[in-house]
Amino acid sequence: MFWASYLLAALAIILAWPAPIALSRASWPARAPFTAMVLWQSIALAGGLSMIGAMLVWGLEPLGDNLVSASAGFFDILIDDESAQTLGVIHVFAISAATLLFGHLVFTLALTFVRIRRQRSRHRDMLNLLSSPAVDQPATLVINHPAPVAYCLPGGARSVTVMSDGLMDLLSQAELDAVLTHENAHLHQRHHLLLWAFAAWRSALPWLPTSRLAQRAVSELIEMLADDEALRHVDEPTLIRAIAIVGSGALPSAPDALEDPLAEEGRSKALGAADVTGGITDARSTAHRIRRLLTPLPPLNRIQQGLALSAAGMLMVVPPVLLVAPELLG
Repeated sequence: MFWASYLLAALAIILAWPAPIALSRASWPARAPFTAMVLWQSIALAGGLSMIGAMLVWGLEPLGDNLVSASAGFFDILIDDESAQTLGVIHVFAISAATLLFGHLVFTLALTFVRIRRQRSRHRDMLNLLSSPAVDQPATLVINHPAPVAYCLPGGARSVTVMSDGLMDLLSQAELDAVLTHENAHLHQRHHLLLWAFAAWRSALPWLPTSRLAQRAVSELIEMLADDEALRHVDEPTLIRAIAIVGSGALPSAPDALEDPLAEEGRSKALGAADVTGGITDARSTAHRIRRLLTPLPPLNRIQQGLALSAAGMLMVVPPVLLVAPELLG
């Protein structure tokens, strides 16, 4: 129990600082966005479990040689209303901190979900007032705005893709197909769920710099995944032109853009809200995507992908193993 808590704490520190920084600075995720996405999810989940597990195991250490017996002893104290003198103040504090952190993470995840649902509902209400259905494009709405804007609004069977008529005037038919395919990829691959999870992580741990790095990296990776899906239907020059045109509408280009309530909703989305998906990347992300298409790098080979996925799998296995290792070892 004693060594397990310290190993979990060491793993939590590694996953909270050096590992995310190294991954955010690496160049290979652009060659394998899906693999990088899996690795980011593993870092987030394993890091949270390690933080909670380290405090919990160390706090329960005086009550038993393994997590099961120590937990049983702790519940006996609670049920029988016995004194916690056996634990000591520091161990009681560790158990309380682990419980509070777990509750904080779960509560923030639920609260973020509720907030996103409300934002989407308000956004959909405004779209009902300010948009019209696109001709010959199912589940697509058009807003009257000169800026080139395109994004999707998740909602199950009510999911829609939203574009401005200013964008449609600038795009050729092939470029328009690229944009629609890109946005539909976000919906079909359920990227909004990833944005929700990492937005909750950042809200729960805003003091952790790596939570910001993770959210930025995941937002860029889902755009790359959607770009790869669009490349199956259009050629690279067409997609590059479409990305550049849509990217030029990331920020309002005229004062009246800020007076449009729907444009204002789009700005709040660009600042980090996860109520919509796609079309929210900043100039830096757009430049990375265009550079990736202009100078394509070879994808990771099977061995490299296997190593990255194995690392992700190990991250998911190690914390639970450390939690139960004292019991398995007797």
